[in-house]
Amino acid sequence: MTKLGRELAAKGINVISLSVGEPDFNTPNHVKEAAKKALDENYTRYSPVPGYPELRQAIVNKLKNENGLDYDISQIVVSTGAKQSLSNVILTLVNPGDEVIIPTPYWVSYSEMVTLAEGKAVYIDTEIESDFKITPAQLEAAITPKSKVFMFSSPCNPTGSVYTKDELAALVAVFEKHPNIFIISDEIYEHINFGDQHESIAQFDSIKDRVIIVNGFSKAFAMTGWRLGYIAANKEIAAANDKMQGQTTSGTCSIAQRAGIVAYEQGLESVLEMKEAFARRRQLVYDLLNDIPGVKTNLPQGAFYFFPEISSFFGKKDPEGNEIKNSADLALYLLNYGHVATVGGDSFGNNNYIRLSYAASDENLKEALRRIKEALGKLA
Repeated sequence: MTKLGRELAAKGINVISLSVGEPDFNTPNHVKEAAKKALDENYTRYSPVPGYPELRQAIVNKLKNENGLDYDISQIVVSTGAKQSLSNVILTLVNPGDEVIIPTPYWVSYSEMVTLAEGKAVYIDTEIESDFKITPAQLEAAITPKSKVFMFSSPCNPTGSVYTKDELAALVAVFEKHPNIFIISDEIYEHINFGDQHESIAQFDSIKDRVIIVNGFSKAFAMTGWRLGYIAANKEIAAANDKMQGQTTSGTCSIAQRAGIVAYEQGLESVLEMKEAFARRRQLVYDLLNDIPGVKTNLPQGAFYFFPEISSFFGKKDPEGNEIKNSADLALYLLNYGHVATVGGDSFGNNNYIRLSYAASDENLKEALRRIKEALGKLA
């Protein structure tokens, strides 16, 4: 959808993109200055495969100070973005035929990473009524003797759902009965959280050794192009990821790593400013979505997405007589008729929804929702 939107824009059409999963803010100045300093100090050679010790220590300190979690730098592996971190973990843990349990909706690459490892994705479906969160009973029912990994994100892409400590504790009680299952906890949206605080499933000692935290700098510090992510895991898994990465990409960009050290060491002031803007936009989009007949939405507790239910428009036809059969059709219709780029929910494992990113200016969000409402009103 982003590609199609750019093609229309190249033709002179004013397209508002709500399809891209990145903050619309610039990387904080102190982080950029750290990168310039790194260049001046000639950090331009190969970096250690698992990351500079100073960055890994900064990550250890962050996990302790912000999350109350104790790790050693030997348990940290820095990668070229959290996406590579996820891929490394899956490729080191999943053997052919192993089952990976994934709640839906899920980030689009989860299932493809499992396929690449020759594993089998097992889905737990959720709906808007439960804020897209699974229950312990659903988790228990999905577990089989072949279950190897459970993978989820909180806050979630694409739904913005956030698990509370009590909800995580209930899932942990299930995992305690199944000691062979590893848990991949994707926490990349940790700091874009509108609740009391971020809760990591790694805080529960009974399963901590089986939890692999995946996180990074892209969302919190608007560093998407810097490609800087990491895992925190037990020493055996960390060593396996180090070995895997050593035979593929080796160490990630030296300049990005030096900037990452400063990002973690100089506090969250810029992060909180960005979060405040996202909170305002969230309420704006929530109110505007609720004003569109046929659209059903909840109020996400994190990230910068809405995942509204739009199946009431299936079976309707556009002004040229083309039938809207699924979420991909509707997303394409909104692009062509409303000039707003969204993403169909089929990409995330649930066809009855579309994803809207509110990482855009207030003015663009207002205009985009006006266009969406107008375009949907033309379906008959």
